[in-house]
Amino acid sequence: MIGIMEYRRMTLDDIPRIMEIEHKSFSLPWSQEAFALELTQNHFAKYVVAVLDGLVVGYGGTWVIIDEAHVTNIAIHPDFRGKKLGEELMKQLMVLAIAHGAERMTLEVRVSNTVAQNLYLKLGFLSHGIRKGYYTDNNEDAMIMWADLPRPMTDVEME
Repeated sequence: MIGIMEYRRMTLDDIPRIMEIEHKSFSLPWSQEAFALELTQNHFAKYVVAVLDGLVVGYGGTWVIIDEAHVTNIAIHPDFRGKKLGEELMKQLMVLAIAHGAERMTLEVRVSNTVAQNLYLKLGFLSHGIRKGYYTDNNEDAMIMWADLPRPMTDVEME
């Protein structure tokens, strides 16, 4: 059974746990320095962590540039997958992007990762092409996906 889940902004203190998830999730993990720079130097970067009963179990990031958001990474610790946490985390990234003015969101996903592709399709993303040889560990292609984000309601629309 799932305990108390919360979502919050990633902090520098989260990086050691993020590194554990990163190394268990990706064949080309980001470095601690890369995450630290994202949090301290990149004003486009917005990162969220999923915290279950006080333990960081997932994270996701996006760059919001003008009216577009580009998902940089998203991962759930392997011990916590299959519980819809990735879907909820992705929804949190979408809400965060909307709050920062994004109208569209994009991401790349391995062509072999049908589980992730199905999640993104469920959330309104559609395939808009292939980046050949995008992943340098095995030269795998990436599917480029885009979604239009729902506009936030204004006071007039809520009346």
